[in-house]
Amino acid sequence: MTNWQQLADDALAGRSLARDDARAVLHAPADEMLALLDAAFRVRRAHWGLRVSLHVLENAKLGACPEDCGFCSQSAKHASPGGEAPIKTVDELVAGARRAHAARAKRYCMVTATRGPSQRDLDVICAAAAQIKAELDIELCASLGLLTEAKAERLASAGIDRFNHNLETSERHYGAIVTTHTWRDRVETVRIARRAGMDTCCGGIVGLGETLDDLLDLAFALRELDVDSVPVNFLDARPGTPLAGYPRVEPGFALRALCMFRFVHPRTDLRVAGGREITLRALQVMALYPANSIFTQGYLTTAGATPHDDHQMIRDAGFELELASGEAVPADPEAVAHLAARRPMLPVARS
Repeated sequence: MTNWQQLADDALAGRSLARDDARAVLHAPADEMLALLDAAFRVRRAHWGLRVSLHVLENAKLGACPEDCGFCSQSAKHASPGGEAPIKTVDELVAGARRAHAARAKRYCMVTATRGPSQRDLDVICAAAAQIKAELDIELCASLGLLTEAKAERLASAGIDRFNHNLETSERHYGAIVTTHTWRDRVETVRIARRAGMDTCCGGIVGLGETLDDLLDLAFALRELDVDSVPVNFLDARPGTPLAGYPRVEPGFALRALCMFRFVHPRTDLRVAGGREITLRALQVMALYPANSIFTQGYLTTAGATPHDDHQMIRDAGFELELASGEAVPADPEAVAHLAARRPMLPVARS
């Protein structure tokens, strides 16, 4: 039997988690789940207290993506062709930031479905970023695909605080999921974003048919990259994609995976991301013990929990919200009751 509290002691003392101990977390028996979560919470609380930060995604450019990521319904390889999808206007993106701020989100992330940002995409994202920063106290993230040094520098200069580019899975398993670019291409984009002065947000998806070793490889690769934020997604298989029909991750394993990521990344912003609601079901609140942030108002192509529901969960569990200013405030479900989860318009998938 693994001493979970010893893993917490080691993490708090700055000792890196060994791979065998990380594997043991993934194998934790069901009757030790509460003890495991308690140990992970000690680490989370030492660095993040009882604070939970809300993040809002804005799908700035939907569908028609030329890449072939097997999990994604926005790929033109898996959906009926509809031509180039136009990027939203500056006004639309600013309006999305206002909704995120009204939900008391700490961060607003503008996302495009594309291999990398075109000049037009950059013009719109940078103009929106400048206007948002002038108007609202909210941190900005962008997820725009592969970057060059010049594009990264322009984003940073425009006010983008953080850049997201997930590794998704291990280098070994990556070719089974994506063929139009490489795992190393993604690693280089993360490094480019950091060199430009942006924080790095980089995680993956649990449930892509990977082995436990693949999941461990991902966690330790992210530690090697020393990323600032790790979003952990759980596959919500989309109809018409190559991964349609893949089984959902069991709630207990999802919690063990989050605990493993917390022990590997004790100080990092750890976010429970896409697939949270359908994977964890009634155990959603338990994710707040290893993780310190969540998405609200839905995801890129699937609806999620409403701000009201998330505020209610946070308040009921005795946590509080962290704003972009660093201030901690009570969750207030009544104040955000008028804000609904977004219902994104999906590309039409081939059957």
